[in-house]
Amino acid sequence: MNTSRYFHFAFFLALLFNFSCFQEMENDDQEPVDNGPIILKEAFPSLTFNRPVDFQHVGDRIFIAEQRGLISVFQNNIEVEEKSVFLNIESRVNDQGNEEGLLGLAFHPDYENNGFFFVNYTATSPRRTVISRFQVSASDPNRANESSELVILEIPQPFSNHNGGQLSFGPDGYLYIASGDGGSGGDPQNHGQRLETLLGAILRIDIDAQDNGRNYAIPADNPFVNNQEGVKEEIYAYGLRNPWRFSFDSQTNDLWTGDVGQNRAEEIDIITIGGNYGWRTMEGFSCFNPASGCDQEGLELPILEYTHTNGDRSVTGGFVYRGTEVSELQGLYVYADFVSGRIWTMDFSDFDNPVNTELMRANFSVSSFGIDQSNELYLCGFDGKIYKFGYE
Repeated sequence: MNTSRYFHFAFFLALLFNFSCFQEMENDDQEPVDNGPIILKEAFPSLTFNRPVDFQHVGDRIFIAEQRGLISVFQNNIEVEEKSVFLNIESRVNDQGNEEGLLGLAFHPDYENNGFFFVNYTATSPRRTVISRFQVSASDPNRANESSELVILEIPQPFSNHNGGQLSFGPDGYLYIASGDGGSGGDPQNHGQRLETLLGAILRIDIDAQDNGRNYAIPADNPFVNNQEGVKEEIYAYGLRNPWRFSFDSQTNDLWTGDVGQNRAEEIDIITIGGNYGWRTMEGFSCFNPASGCDQEGLELPILEYTHTNGDRSVTGGFVYRGTEVSELQGLYVYADFVSGRIWTMDFSDFDNPVNTELMRANFSVSSFGIDQSNELYLCGFDGKIYKFGYE
């Protein structure tokens, strides 16, 4: 055996081990990287919009829905200077009320092959919510065929407010629809607790099938399927006042919803199949009708509420951040208040004790959030701009 060679080899291993330990101790002593404060940046500085209410994407193309009934499309590039009109249905949309208009947009999971997308808008004569399917032009991927409308579902609306409006395809491939309680104040017709109406609920339908003369089918596992009591089979969850913006967590598939309150509190809910979220029996964690001593048995309470004491008035539901550009937001639920402009993060790692932290305050109304192809988070402002979260 060559003892000299063995000695040199052992000496080299000892040096390597000691160097690795030194590096680990040095890394342990390093301070965390300080990226600076998180801010909102104009995502597309050259573009402006009129009351943008929804942000969607197909690959690297961004689609912005404006409340008046117009959808624009453009490339996801900070230097983009022009947008194209993807769809203009202003003549069909009633946006006279502050909460009326084109309120939701969703692209079919197989959009690249079938070209189908869906919109949620309010119309008149009679006042109603319309869920429609359109198809992209066969000759221009940046233009929809405006004559291709197929009405999927219509919901009568007794008043102009509380129309919900969000559309989204879930991980199960079904279309989810946010429906408000029909409006006025205090839910005078108690739609939130009436299961024979499509109001005050999250609806779920299968738009790839048809049954009973409808342009959709009822998923076999919807909670009220084949009931004999006159309950609407489209209902997935109910007891909601005005669910303004919901989203699916891309990692856990949880369905998060911001539900706008009456005059005391706003709430954040995680929606489960068949859940009753309490309105109008409750507003947030408190009794509403009756004002005290309400029966809470069987009701799903919010994961969090905030009150109106600091000028907050109307929650805008957001997203659980799953992007990579803003590491401090990873795994947090980000949402806002439309009126105050305050934006919060919620750490829900302990569901029973979520930690709510104010992130910043925008000087404009925050109407909606959206994500791009990389799960980076954006928001729509009623100052006419689209913003993205980043570092100063």
